[in-house]
Amino acid sequence: MVLLTDKISFPNHSEADGDGLLAIGGDLSTERLKHAYSTGIFPWFNADEPLLWWSPDPRMVLIPKELRISKSMKTILKREYFQITFNKAFKQVIHNCAHTKRKGQDDTWITKDMTEAYTKLHDLGIATSVEVWQDNCLVGGLYGIDLKDKKVFCGESMFSKVSNASKAAFITLVESLKIKDYKLIDCQVHNNHLESLGAKEIPRKDFLTYLK
Repeated sequence: MVLLTDKISFPNHSEADGDGLLAIGGDLSTERLKHAYSTGIFPWFNADEPLLWWSPDPRMVLIPKELRISKSMKTILKREYFQITFNKAFKQVIHNCAHTKRKGQDDTWITKDMTEAYTKLHDLGIATSVEVWQDNCLVGGLYGIDLKDKKVFCGESMFSKVSNASKAAFITLVESLKIKDYKLIDCQVHNNHLESLGAKEIPRKDFLTYLK
């Protein structure tokens, strides 16, 4: 494991351990985060841990054209049970992602510093949110990093207060990216919820080719 310095650089992906942990330390500056995501690296750590940077192998991704939408979700979207917006309530989305209780998870990795860092990225048009509303209440959503020049979207977190809200956010995002001819959505690590929507694991080396 490599200990990062003030220099904005990361070790070769091959130096990651079996879990995908690549480096420790550094900071959450805008420039470091931009460099990390553009080269296939992301931060993930608990509040009581130092900054940890990851490059897992295999990598969970979704090719937009491989999105699977169940009949029930098609009905929900068609009948407009939800109102879905983009970039209307980024701070609310990241706050809910941080504070939504998750099975098997006692603490949140979306710390105050993380929230501030990603809000800065949002202000620069780099971080994007999708909001799901019902009766004017925010009931679900997601946020992530939009690598527009690479046609890759890096999903970070999602939340849902009512059934199917996060699915509606994700499906709407993917459909919008499909229109823009995006190559893939980075889902980072295996997730049963996203697998049901068509996401799959691919070798890290294949994932990195999408970023070049």
